[in-house]
Amino acid sequence: MTDHPQGARSGPNRRRFLQGSATAAGAIALGAGTWVLPAKWAHAAGPIKIGIATDITGPIGPAGNADWNTAQMVVKQINDAGGIAGRPVELYLEDTASNETVAVGNVRKLIQQIQVDVVIGGVTSSMRQAIKDPIVRRGRTLYIYPQLYEGQECTPYLFNTGPTPAQQCDRLIPWLIEKGNRRFAMPSANFAWPTLLNKYARKVIEANGGEVVFEEYYPLDQIEYSATVAKIVGEKVDCVFNTVIPPGVGPFFKQLYEAGFQKNGGRLCCVYYDENLLNVNRAEEMEGLASCLDFFQDIEDPFSRQILADYKAMFPDTPYRFTAGGAATGTWRGLKLYEQAVIATGGDVSRDAVNEAMQTAKIAQGPGGGAEMVPGKWHCRMNMYIAVAHNGQYDVVEKVDMVDPQEC
Repeated sequence: MTDHPQGARSGPNRRRFLQGSATAAGAIALGAGTWVLPAKWAHAAGPIKIGIATDITGPIGPAGNADWNTAQMVVKQINDAGGIAGRPVELYLEDTASNETVAVGNVRKLIQQIQVDVVIGGVTSSMRQAIKDPIVRRGRTLYIYPQLYEGQECTPYLFNTGPTPAQQCDRLIPWLIEKGNRRFAMPSANFAWPTLLNKYARKVIEANGGEVVFEEYYPLDQIEYSATVAKIVGEKVDCVFNTVIPPGVGPFFKQLYEAGFQKNGGRLCCVYYDENLLNVNRAEEMEGLASCLDFFQDIEDPFSRQILADYKAMFPDTPYRFTAGGAATGTWRGLKLYEQAVIATGGDVSRDAVNEAMQTAKIAQGPGGGAEMVPGKWHCRMNMYIAVAHNGQYDVVEKVDMVDPQEC
């Protein structure tokens, strides 16, 4: 999704990580930034090696730590159930540190030294772009990217398990218009994800009888939005379709609230906003915000509730919650789809064998429901949910079953 903003807070540090989730499942430090969750038994073919490349430290650290927690939970459950096709799974972590240069070197360790069979990770689109070449092209390894993003990633051997613009916009925007929100503003951070998402969203808005009053792009670290707020109020905008990111999004929403935008009937919409981000502002400043993700903690299906319970039991003191916006759900989904693909190959983890099996991989259950890869498209169908913030929490108001990614 996002590029990390300049001047953002530094995120989790190494000491906090060492004291927290790294050891919760029995992970062992191999060196600076490298951890392993070792296999508990031997197999003639050796363990299946899964590499996690994510931001443990740096501005994107809160998302990366949740993704690492999720990977540990899923792999422990897989091993407790007998592994994949009888083979144990060994999980390796490299900290990408919210820094693309650091990430490339650390990913090479996963590929060249540890020789993992698949890499899962990357939160920002810039991180995906930086690490996919050493993984897929030079390293000839499968790569699973778990984050919601701007679409248009159609690289062979790279599977995307987070939502695309079509999955987030095709029902959300008509729903917003049905609720009387016809005049849209698109205040945006200036990088690839907002640009491409807005391009898709604009088409859906106009196709459903709405109007984009203005679309503007600001520096990533901008925190003063008085001119933008004045334009929103003066132009009688109904809905702010926001892609401003931290550190600017908190001040922007606060300034909108203080200008009376919501009080006068305005609606906030932000498709990357999950439960963690509802804490950025006071509850009243977020009231009525609409989001569309593949999972919310308000979902009541028993399997989703069990995932949350398992996560909380394994990481009772973690500040990093299991949510959709930071790719924890995509990490869960990616690991389980990979498991099904390797089962289909009978335990063969060679890249071409698993790549072919991944094309038709399916899971019947998961966070928010099941999922299935679209053959030849490198993306998956999944359930999507519209939720609205109320008193600092999300209430799910609509579910759309197995939405097609419409990519590639």
